[in-house]
Amino acid sequence: MKKLLAPILSCCVLAGCTTYDAYTGEEKTSKTAIGAGIGAGIGAVIAYIDNKDENSRKRNQRILAAAAGGAAAGGGVGYYMDAQEAKLRKQLRETGVRIERSGDNINLIMPGNITFATASSDIKADFYPVLNSVAIVLEEYDRTLVVVGGHTDSDGSDSYNQTLSQQRATSVSSYLVSQGINNVRLETVGFGERQPIASNATQEGKQLNRRVEITLLPVTEEG
Repeated sequence: MKKLLAPILSCCVLAGCTTYDAYTGEEKTSKTAIGAGIGAGIGAVIAYIDNKDENSRKRNQRILAAAAGGAAAGGGVGYYMDAQEAKLRKQLRETGVRIERSGDNINLIMPGNITFATASSDIKADFYPVLNSVAIVLEEYDRTLVVVGGHTDSDGSDSYNQTLSQQRATSVSSYLVSQGINNVRLETVGFGERQPIASNATQEGKQLNRRVEITLLPVTEEG
């Protein structure tokens, strides 16, 4: 019998995360996602980064050293992430990618049905333009850590899902590097089936759980 771990901290529910419909730009909250906690992916990413052995300050210094710009914009980190979010919303409108914001963190949720074929880690040809749009913004706003996380539903074994989620995350990371994103900014992780955002008891829930998330965390001198 499989044991599913509960999603790590529904940080967006607690911190006032806002979700917008990718097609209309209107504020929207999924009823299915509410049950599991919108933004579980951001919480999982933060926990993953916090638990890494690598000294985060040294990593941030390398990112800042490679960044083209100066300070994180005159208005500070919040303003910098606001501007980046606005650009992403403009670039990704009508793509099917959902954008979440929690504090100064931005999450791009890419449903598996538009990114990969079933049981494959090969990016669909018609999704490359979407990733190109993401890369354009990431290149402009280069003072962020970019965490690419793969997620699956609960069908199949734990080990199979873990491997598939890692492969899918790696495919997206590798493509972003091919589009000029400095790999020092990238963290790639497969979460397998451990971080569901909906119930795996329904087909609708499984479809929501099959996804890749790109989480953007601001980098500062103090971080």
